[in-house]
Amino acid sequence: MINFEYLEANKEKFRKQFIEAKPFPHIGIDGLCDESKLTELYNLIPEIDTPSADYVFAKNKFEKSRYWEMGGVFEELYNDLVSARFKDWLSYVSNENVFVDDTFYGGGIHQGRKDSFLDMHADFNYHPLNEKWYRNLNLLIYINKDWKKEYGGELRLEDERNGVKTEVDVPFNRLAIMHCRSYTLHGYDPINFPEGKYRTSIAAYAYSLHNHPVESPRTTVWHVEKEQGFGKYMLSKLWVPAVKIKSLFSKSKTADH
Repeated sequence: MINFEYLEANKEKFRKQFIEAKPFPHIGIDGLCDESKLTELYNLIPEIDTPSADYVFAKNKFEKSRYWEMGGVFEELYNDLVSARFKDWLSYVSNENVFVDDTFYGGGIHQGRKDSFLDMHADFNYHPLNEKWYRNLNLLIYINKDWKKEYGGELRLEDERNGVKTEVDVPFNRLAIMHCRSYTLHGYDPINFPEGKYRTSIAAYAYSLHNHPVESPRTTVWHVEKEQGFGKYMLSKLWVPAVKIKSLFSKSKTADH
């Protein structure tokens, strides 16, 4: 389903674009998949009923991690993403030794409905269920058929160290790859999609194996401005210690998705 010949023929160009991108390494690659197969997948995506575990920091966002269980083109895309061929290409382009998490913990189909948004944040680093897996890259396959700029939902990127920002458009059949670090903030503003259309992506996360941690484990860190509401702002400041306390008594709900 993935256009491997196209990806491999252009890997030098993609590697240069990724490494040199500002504010931090990232890239948007169009034409990732066979157009007809991805269109078939798009038409088969159901309305998902499992809400995101991001609570007040996301609105009308729903998730299905084990999407390959729907079979057919869903399983075909899954097999390509976790294949050795994709691993080799991704490692070359990113200049990192990485592999895609085949459980899609926290990933899978993400569906944003009316007025959906996702506040700016930096993701967790070490996999909650595999403590030697370091989250190195985020991969987002956008499945927004006939997307237009006025719909919104662009992937916002910001380097927390210097405040430099950019945006990545989210049209149909685009793969976005970005570094996952403590300073790589990302999210999207409230969307304005037409009735019956959703902001849709398939998220995958690529990890590197660390026999010894290179940094302290962290949970997702939310970056909310006071202008977004004082209550939400204060909650963002309390989020990390609250999650640490919660984790002592119960497992992550993300694993259930």
